[in-house]
Amino acid sequence: MKQVAAGDSIFHNFIILQAFPEMESGPWQHRDWRHASTPRVLGYTLFAMVASALLDLNWTGQAHCIATALFRADNFAALIDPGPGSTLENLREQLAAHRLRIADLNAILLTHIHLDHAGATGALVQENPALQVYVHARGATHMIDPGKLLDSAGRLYGLEMQKLFGDFLPVPEANLKILNGGETLGFGGRELRVLYTPGHASHHVTYFDPTERVAYVGDTAGICVEGHAFILPATPPPDIQLELWIESLDAIAQLRPRRLFLTHFGYSDQAERHLNNYRERLRHWGTLSAEILSRGQEQSAAVRAFARAVAAEAAEFLSPAELSHYVFNGALQLSWLGLERYHRKRAEAKAPKPAG
Repeated sequence: MKQVAAGDSIFHNFIILQAFPEMESGPWQHRDWRHASTPRVLGYTLFAMVASALLDLNWTGQAHCIATALFRADNFAALIDPGPGSTLENLREQLAAHRLRIADLNAILLTHIHLDHAGATGALVQENPALQVYVHARGATHMIDPGKLLDSAGRLYGLEMQKLFGDFLPVPEANLKILNGGETLGFGGRELRVLYTPGHASHHVTYFDPTERVAYVGDTAGICVEGHAFILPATPPPDIQLELWIESLDAIAQLRPRRLFLTHFGYSDQAERHLNNYRERLRHWGTLSAEILSRGQEQSAAVRAFARAVAAEAAEFLSPAELSHYVFNGALQLSWLGLERYHRKRAEAKAPKPAG
């Protein structure tokens, strides 16, 4: 009960996205997350002198929140999800540590267009007009004109949006490479296979490197810091779809990846176990949210009930400091809103149509 109470206090503080956590002492914090800025090369390819690396963008000054993948091949460098506009200078520093400039990049590969993944893209293209930007067809129009996307995000994040994500500049249509899923992209002697993986977002794709057997999954496999046993779903509005999401996890599993690369955060080295656990976690959240909605409570009470339930489950795996880090990244209030909308849309689809 003591652990649950601690978790409940943490969720109360973070649920409205008003505060940034001061990380307490704990097993992860001994790694000095808040001040870690030196990029670490976590995976090497079979190509001589060519490496793929994780770049920690130190979002809001904290390590282990948002990761960008630097994908390299012979005479080729690309970023998979360059992160938000607010971390552009951190990205520049991380690239410099790998002896790269933005002008040296050849491509941006987006798993999806949410602000924490794609927000810096327009600024990068403005600085390097030769950049090719790969994005799913459903997200392409919002990269050209992000007005509707920003209006929607503004309703969720309010006055915090600029501080959290910075500017989201448009991308010229000529720079876009449209994806639908099923493509094989060739870069400098290497390949990336594109898999359409909706569920978290209708425009979400996964990139699979068959040489290293790494799947760059964006948000399809949840929030999990460097392969930790606990995985927190991220289910924000407007278009989560749990059934499609589980199908996407099945499709990734069929590739038999050796590792998963998660934007939040880093590599998971036991891919099969991770996908199986996350599949069950999503199903559980669907059941849990439906049960809470059936009580007919006001939204504030429903959010608190959801937060308490998640805190109780997470306390089995995480210290209070670790939990605060997950919650800050996961934005539980937004996850509740996404689940609430998902259930409402399902109910509307099942409702009998009026006669006439």
